[in-house]
Amino acid sequence: MVRTGSAAAGPTLAVVAREAGVSVPTASKVVNGREDVAPETRRRVTEALDRLGYVRRPRFDAVRAPGLVDLVVHALDTSWSGTVLHGVESAARDAGLDVVVSAARPRPTGGRTERGWQEKVTARGSAGVLLYLPDLSAAQYARLEQHRIPFVLIDPEQEPPPGVVSVGAANWRGGVTATEHLLALGHERIGVVAGRRRTLAGDARVAGYRSALASAGVRHRPEYVRFTGAEDCQAHRRTLELLDLPEPPTAVFVCSDRLAHGVYAALAERGLRVPEDVSVVGFDDLPESRWITPALTTVRQPLSEMAATALHLLVRMMDGDRPESTRTELSTRLVERASTARPRLRA
Repeated sequence: MVRTGSAAAGPTLAVVAREAGVSVPTASKVVNGREDVAPETRRRVTEALDRLGYVRRPRFDAVRAPGLVDLVVHALDTSWSGTVLHGVESAARDAGLDVVVSAARPRPTGGRTERGWQEKVTARGSAGVLLYLPDLSAAQYARLEQHRIPFVLIDPEQEPPPGVVSVGAANWRGGVTATEHLLALGHERIGVVAGRRRTLAGDARVAGYRSALASAGVRHRPEYVRFTGAEDCQAHRRTLELLDLPEPPTAVFVCSDRLAHGVYAALAERGLRVPEDVSVVGFDDLPESRWITPALTTVRQPLSEMAATALHLLVRMMDGDRPESTRTELSTRLVERASTARPRLRA
């Protein structure tokens, strides 16, 4: 049960509910970060809470474990998560902290991740949380704030709410670097295979690509930009679409190393060689970028360093400090391997 404020501490939950025109149980759901509340109702209650100065208190006074932090990832069986875990573990060891790792897997029916990790975090009394998740719901943000648990996002897909601290990469600059590398080799027909639309990283990388073309005076062709999902089979289909254009690209910038596998497969299916016929540049510098043949030229995203930076920021927040900026970006760099070359002269 939620503890409501006293007359000295501020309005009670009943007053807030009356102000918002809802029942007390509904107002309680909003305060507790429950998801089973309509967006419009949540907005009215939240505005009433802020307008009346309601003091949100935790449902219980958990005893914080000062040497324990949680790392919550969307999956444990990916190269991304392994690299993030390495960075967090190394930084935590230097800081004298213990790390508990858990996976917040997507719901079986799809959509956002499960909420079970939040119950575990609050039950453990962790001093802080690092979140490497695709997205969080408004209710999940509210619940973390309600329990006053410091948290930092690592490489979020969507723009976090105001005031939420996050660490990412210089994705726009990385997109510029990848495209400039291909332009310097003499390519002008450069295609893009990006991930999902309307994500922070994907949109910034494509914007960097467009900016590099504009700076070089090369015409941007909208048909050369193909958005897809996170699977290499989808990248395979999008690459075939590029190859079927009247003037197919001579180079492809792939906004994820994982998607590059699908691009390679599509090129091989059409009897095209990398880089003799088509050059390919990836993004991430995951271990598999060195294993595929030919080894992938890619933009290195410093995931391990991003994770370590997030841990350092979290330690400051656990000590009551607040970072000057809510967004920290680490620089990217090009790693040249064997998948790019000058374009072939064709009849």
